[in-house]
Amino acid sequence: MALVTLVTLPADSLAALRLSPFGPFELRACTTPVELKAALDDGRCDALIVAADAPDEALAIAADAVVDAAVLVVVATLDAATVMQWQARGAQDVLLPSELGTATLALRLRGAIQRKRIERDARTAYATDLETGLPHQQQFIEHVSQLLALREREPAPMAVLALRIEGLATTEARMGRDAANALRRKVGVRLRAGVRASDVVASLGDDGFAVLLGSILSPADGVRVGEKLTKALLAPFKVAGQDVAVATALGIAQYPQDGAQPDALLRRALGLAASTPAQGRAGFSNFGEVGGAAAGAANDD
Repeated sequence: MALVTLVTLPADSLAALRLSPFGPFELRACTTPVELKAALDDGRCDALIVAADAPDEALAIAADAVVDAAVLVVVATLDAATVMQWQARGAQDVLLPSELGTATLALRLRGAIQRKRIERDARTAYATDLETGLPHQQQFIEHVSQLLALREREPAPMAVLALRIEGLATTEARMGRDAANALRRKVGVRLRAGVRASDVVASLGDDGFAVLLGSILSPADGVRVGEKLTKALLAPFKVAGQDVAVATALGIAQYPQDGAQPDALLRRALGLAASTPAQGRAGFSNFGEVGGAAAGAANDD
């Protein structure tokens, strides 16, 4: 199992973790937020140990990691209020510095990893849109909530994108429900291919999708990604042997200027998408109706 740390572990503890029957653990020790981000971007991370008094930049990086990895926070004082505060922020366990050198650290790590895996599997089973395989709206809200809670100390920029898709209802009317579902899956695949692995793409009912950009440098990055995704959906999709086109209306809500609550951010993005003219299709239900020809897009087999 892969363990990334931004705390100093005793030498004896490092050796024990490498040989532990609860692991073994492959260790990657980091000393700066830059090294931490590189470690999480470069490879697999089952668990991350970070100090509560780490730089705000490091805690923001840990906030992104908590979606997939078990995060253990090292605090100076272990009391009920502190433990519950960090658990509310998504941490799987809270430790004292003295516990980093004990024989039970491997057990605590393995337990945190197992709880995280069970949590992830449960969310996948019960919080997934079955037609697309993507998270549904409630799961999307939970992702946003976790990131916001972990960024209370440092409100780094985030963006919530809502995409309203026109052409799905017409495809269902002309070609049937199965064809419309296939088209929705292909839209989801193309959106997923257009963002980073750490970003979240979710399904919002029959004609909507949402994207969470959890780590951006400025609001301009959210606009740039939104324009990229809109452009990616312009090329027709191959459905049941036919070229089918959709039109897309985009709404973007920026954190913190557009709101600090998950529901408020999503409502803002959905409202903008609902009031924005869709791009593409030129008023037609599929590409064949306008008689043109365009190159197919990836994932349209």
